[in-house]
Amino acid sequence: MRGRLAFVAVSVAWSAAMAAAQGSPPIIVHVYPKVIPNTAGTPEHPRGVRLDVRIKIGIPADYEPPLLNEIDVWFPHGGLYNGDKYPACSAHTLDYAGPSGCPADSIMGWGIGVARADTTLTYPKITVVNGGQHEVFFYTVLNNPARVQEPVPGIVTKLSGPWSYRLHVVIPKNLQIVAGVPIVLQSLHIVAGRGDWLATTYCPPDRRWKWKAVAIFDTGQELFPHGGVVCRS
Repeated sequence: MRGRLAFVAVSVAWSAAMAAAQGSPPIIVHVYPKVIPNTAGTPEHPRGVRLDVRIKIGIPADYEPPLLNEIDVWFPHGGLYNGDKYPACSAHTLDYAGPSGCPADSIMGWGIGVARADTTLTYPKITVVNGGQHEVFFYTVLNNPARVQEPVPGIVTKLSGPWSYRLHVVIPKNLQIVAGVPIVLQSLHIVAGRGDWLATTYCPPDRRWKWKAVAIFDTGQELFPHGGVVCRS
């Protein structure tokens, strides 16, 4: 479809035998990314894009579910993050006033998750907020089993070579366990991008924007999803 990116879904699973030997569950992660539009810009004329990412995490029901601790994502050469060009909001403002206290033009997207809180489901809602040149916030609101509001910071580091940036996110403890109940993430859908806050400047000869990630759980398990999305020059 014109203006939409064909995408690659990547599944990563621990070996069941290895997981059993370590007493940890075999985790399966599916990542479904889109970049809209998928026609790349140039260094002289970057093209603003919107990221649409869906993540599903599968854990067998007969295992004690692990909690997600950290996420790192590497973005491909040709990506451009323009957090310094837009109004930013601070962690202090988000702590005391939430996204409504931030400049309107600092709001860059939204997200929603599905998580298990003991025997019930809970649906964390996320607002993506620009934090400036090196930071983005995922302001998360959780209402069950208790209300929690937390700006989750993502640290953006500029790189060179095959990767343009790395995004590092640490999940706060008060979003991992709420009112004594572990919050086990099952799926997450995030849409982010407005104007040229996120942009592209290059499509490789193989017509694929490659990406990779690391998901670290409190059991010590690490998963390494990776893949690519089709692009056009």
